[in-house]
Amino acid sequence: MTTLPIAHADRLSSPEVIANPYPYYRELRDHSPLNYIFLPAGTVAGIEEPIRAWALMKYQDVYGALRDHDTFASGRNPLAGKIAPKLALIQDDPPRHTRFRRLVNRTFTQKRIDELTPWIQAVTMELLDEMGSGEIDVIPSFAIPLPVKVIARLLGIPGEDYFTLKRWSDAFLAFSSMAPEDRAVSNKEMASYFGRMAVARRKHGAEDLITALVEAEVDGESLDDAEILGFCMLLLIAGNETTTNLLGNMLGILADRPELWKQLREDRSLVDAVIDETLRFESPIQRLPRNTTRDTELSGIKLPAGSTISVYYGAANRDPLEFPHPDEFRLDRGLHNHVAFGAGIHYCLGAPLARAEASIALNTLLDRFPRLERGSAPAVRQSTSLVVFGYQQLPLIFSAAN
Repeated sequence: MTTLPIAHADRLSSPEVIANPYPYYRELRDHSPLNYIFLPAGTVAGIEEPIRAWALMKYQDVYGALRDHDTFASGRNPLAGKIAPKLALIQDDPPRHTRFRRLVNRTFTQKRIDELTPWIQAVTMELLDEMGSGEIDVIPSFAIPLPVKVIARLLGIPGEDYFTLKRWSDAFLAFSSMAPEDRAVSNKEMASYFGRMAVARRKHGAEDLITALVEAEVDGESLDDAEILGFCMLLLIAGNETTTNLLGNMLGILADRPELWKQLREDRSLVDAVIDETLRFESPIQRLPRNTTRDTELSGIKLPAGSTISVYYGAANRDPLEFPHPDEFRLDRGLHNHVAFGAGIHYCLGAPLARAEASIALNTLLDRFPRLERGSAPAVRQSTSLVVFGYQQLPLIFSAAN
């Protein structure tokens, strides 16, 4: 490792890099794995020094780490519970992860998604009716409410609570930009809310995920309150953040490519390719942590046991050794190998649902609007969450006539 890459790597958690990380990935990828400041000093209550981690940016290193859950563990992070309450599944390892995943797998089957499709279509139509045409900030009017309403329905939460749910979700992920005490208050509010929902479901069950959790048994034992809370928070956060940013990124890309919008209106067989290339090109989830359980080596760099690892999905998906001309948005790639949804045992549980929502949304927009272009107001990328890549605001012009 040379001094220059390390110095630049320490900016990886800065707002300007979060908003536009790809130039830094290009500069730093060849030096990966590299050590950098993962969280600035004072981010975690009781820890005054900066927290450092090893960034994995090469596709082969990222893919290998995601497949090797024995060496790169999810459930051994010493910061779990200090930065935020522990999430189920995503911060668990086998055998616990295996048992917990079985509890919720049936909720995200293709059959269940097919059953939800008419309802998702109806919600999409309602949101577009409310949105109208002309210049509109698509993030608060469409990209946020659609996935939050969908995950709220699955959980059994009143749809009108979605603004509050989104606020809690954003605060949970803002661990580098929000005061620890403010995040603690938000997390406590969220925990109390889900706790009340769990109590209500124990008294009167319903056809929803919270009921399934309170009635579930793992090895003959019911889930405790902390485990139910961890599941609810995971499903809320993962169920809306990924899809909100997928929708926003996809529409931003298409607004800059009017000929592709026209092509899509004429040939809907390309919709799935657009969704997958968006996932690769502007990955909604940019990085997630792991911890090494033993000394290991990647790309000639030794990583000691107990190291914090940042697995950079976004950088891996722009690695030119895996994706030629990675900074071009193209539909002629073989996209089965992108890692936007992860890989291995932690492959995103909700990936089929996110794809379904994106497909329904894009097809409905294509039906309704012959033209899509950038608005006159500036687009603003989010710059507060280390985890996601997306827009804070995205003004677009939806034209109802050619």
